[in-house]
Amino acid sequence: MSGPVRVDTTTIAGWSDLVDEFDRWGEAGATAILWWRDDDAVAATPRLDDLLRLAGEVPLALAVIPALARPDLGAALAGAPLVAVLQHGWQHANRAGNGKKSEYPKGRSAAVVGEEIGAGQARLKALFGTRALPLFVPPWNRIADELLPALPANGIAGLSRMAARRCVPAPAGLAAIDVHVDLVAWGADRGFIGVAAALGGLVDQLRASRCGAAAAARPVGILTHHLIMDGATAAFLGRLIELTGSHTAARWARAGELMQ
Repeated sequence: MSGPVRVDTTTIAGWSDLVDEFDRWGEAGATAILWWRDDDAVAATPRLDDLLRLAGEVPLALAVIPALARPDLGAALAGAPLVAVLQHGWQHANRAGNGKKSEYPKGRSAAVVGEEIGAGQARLKALFGTRALPLFVPPWNRIADELLPALPANGIAGLSRMAARRCVPAPAGLAAIDVHVDLVAWGADRGFIGVAAALGGLVDQLRASRCGAAAAARPVGILTHHLIMDGATAAFLGRLIELTGSHTAARWARAGELMQ
């Protein structure tokens, strides 16, 4: 895959800009690939039901917190064959003494981290069977570079964070399957970032992918959090799903497909 590209989050765009970008993919004989990750799932809730209805026939990757996951979550997903389960850390607990939150900050024991990862994989497989993928999503999208080797050593084949330039590449055997556009305005009211900003980030990432060395190989990921999703976010996603479904040069990919 081509390297991640920084995007100016102040870029704004409209729906016509997204259609134009998809058109350019089509003119190049390529297909723009999107994927959807939703974080912090632990139980069956009305918000989860809303998410599943919204996704419909679109593949969805649900990042589940292993230590907090309840059996009713597995039952809630029984009728949703396009939902994959990813490992969202272990307890989603902040282990950083200071600075930005992280469950896997610099200085944590690699042995302890390995035990947590292994325990998380085992719990998710017990609850969700083959739906559970060996794809790791670190809480707050952060994991110290020194701990990355503990992932493939404990059965993890993919790592998903927010795309950014990184000094240390992922270890061999660990696929980077990042997300690029977070729809939550974390620095404000934790509501929707807005249509213009969301489309601006999406169009910029698609353009960067199309113009890159391996355009069709780099999917563009969208990140949501169903437990705090508001109506504006749902409306945006609904229109995006409708638009991509009607355009021949755009499609949604399953997380398992991206790991192959």
